[in-house]
Amino acid sequence: MDKKQILVVEDEDSFVDALTVGLEREGFIVKVAINGTEALKIFEEIKPDLILLDIMLPEISGIDVCREIRTKSDVPIIMVTAKGEEIDTVLGLEIGADDYVTKPYRLRELVARIRSVLRRAEDTKKTNLKLGNQTDNDSLLEVGNVSVNLSRHEVLVDDQQVMIPLKEFDLLVLLMENPNRVLTRDTIIDRIWGFDYVGDTKTLDVHIKRLRNKIEANHKDPKKIITVRGVGYKYNNT
Repeated sequence: MDKKQILVVEDEDSFVDALTVGLEREGFIVKVAINGTEALKIFEEIKPDLILLDIMLPEISGIDVCREIRTKSDVPIIMVTAKGEEIDTVLGLEIGADDYVTKPYRLRELVARIRSVLRRAEDTKKTNLKLGNQTDNDSLLEVGNVSVNLSRHEVLVDDQQVMIPLKEFDLLVLLMENPNRVLTRDTIIDRIWGFDYVGDTKTLDVHIKRLRNKIEANHKDPKKIITVRGVGYKYNNT
């Protein structure tokens, strides 16, 4: 199996040195950027399999780096935050990060997160390849005024195309495939992030919020994606 290449974006030498040694010992190829500008440059040069991205960076913040990369790539991104930076964490998830870890972290936990995110990305690629061999009729999902073309990765709301990142797309498909059925939070997390996901469950809430902003007529009074308090969510097709 080819070694996966990780772009580590971190400006603290103490973290970089230990992290590089630890990740290389786990079988990864590690490339390091020490500021946001360098991160974007190296990203274009090597096209890494995953980016471990610190939020607090010189020159260009990790948030802006993530935002820029998401305009052109679905590469898995794990944000790194300092303890207590909850606002930055949520913002990172809102602009497309796949997961986050909080400093100080244990290498074992970080490696588990990395492998989990890489595995989900690989599974998504395989699914998309299979869908690419289907006809449009086979891969069309419609509920109410929302239409999803699975093979083309397109979402239409009232016949207008809406741009939706990969993880939100997967979440929308799962909900629409189970109209009026309440899916528990654990079920959704297992299906979208994997049974071995060890991150904070607020990741799901952030993705639901982003989806509502894009498909609901009024995201503050949702009629499609309904919260079932204490249980989970359901997609209302009535």
